[in-house]
Amino acid sequence: MHKLAELVSVSLAKELQNILNYWSANTIDEINGGFVGERDHYNNLVPNASKGIILNSRILWSFSAASNHLKTTKYTSICKRAFNYLKAHFNDENSGGVYWELDAKGKPINTRKQVYAQAFMIYALSEYYLFSKSKEALNWAVELYNLIEKYAKDTDFGGYIEAFNKDWSPIADMRLSDKDKNEAKTMNTHLHVLEAYTNLYKVYENEDLKQNLTDLINLFLTKFLNANNNLNLFFDEQWNLKSSVVSFGHDIETAWLLIEAAKVIKDKKIISETERVAVLIADVFIAKGVDVDGGVMNEYEPETGTLDGDKHWWPQAEALVGLRYAYNITKNERYLEVASKILNFIQTKIIDKTNGEWFWRVNKNGELYTSEYKIGMWKAPYHTSRACIVLNEKM
Repeated sequence: MHKLAELVSVSLAKELQNILNYWSANTIDEINGGFVGERDHYNNLVPNASKGIILNSRILWSFSAASNHLKTTKYTSICKRAFNYLKAHFNDENSGGVYWELDAKGKPINTRKQVYAQAFMIYALSEYYLFSKSKEALNWAVELYNLIEKYAKDTDFGGYIEAFNKDWSPIADMRLSDKDKNEAKTMNTHLHVLEAYTNLYKVYENEDLKQNLTDLINLFLTKFLNANNNLNLFFDEQWNLKSSVVSFGHDIETAWLLIEAAKVIKDKKIISETERVAVLIADVFIAKGVDVDGGVMNEYEPETGTLDGDKHWWPQAEALVGLRYAYNITKNERYLEVASKILNFIQTKIIDKTNGEWFWRVNKNGELYTSEYKIGMWKAPYHTSRACIVLNEKM
């Protein structure tokens, strides 16, 4: 192994344990069951915080994946706790699918069916099945897959519609979050459907699933990827582009997830093409998205020339993986050198050495924002633990 690659791997092997220790110690909700909804920047528990499907499904994935990677049963109780809480509280037994949000006591307060959320449940349940061999988990994952295909798949123009009401009827506001555009099709949701279907195919080798996964890869290569080797983010139903914003974190995350999808369906031609594209994406990412201090910046709007230089936690993690894939393909040490600088930035600016876990973000000058949470609706162990696992397992 190259010495820089070994440095990253050794550092992240230690960090994985730190992450797992933090989430084991700080998230169990002994009062209402499941996991707490929020801890603030200073790690203080936020009373009566609501509980989101993204946080809870990502906890299930992270501890299941860590258990599989470390070949340990140490986290069995956390995995079971996550699965059982999701089944008891987030599962819509009438219409199928999972709710978006519960109150602190576990009562649904936002029952919309976000396809992004269904995908994360498939991702988590597939991983949990690999660990537990629970047929109930696998059957639920397949059920959610069939629901996405039944209700969200656009049979006229291809791809998947973003969101629905509780009963899977059309919904006016499809946005995943307040900062998103209200459009029918988004790169972000398609990326995580791709990711989910990739994981599901490992445990459910179904021909229709294989074709749907192939179609998703092709959508990324023909619709989302643009001539600048960035990923377009928002489209209407007929694939008219509705945004020119570049998300650096999503670009580099897509680069390696496309390769993994191609590998699982064992299509040599598609593997070759996704590897070629991944290197192109990585090159643009390094040129435009990585600051002089090694931190990965957030977004760029080419139409106005506006750069969002804030450095969020999760693009740093995804960059380590995407750049390692680019090195594996090319053997060009430049990718490892940039990854090493990003790792140094993570260690000096992003990891909370006092309370544990990673801070949400710093500004362009490396100064912390203190108003955002450490644990919450969108802050889970998924990006961080996954980077640690992938860089120690598949390299």
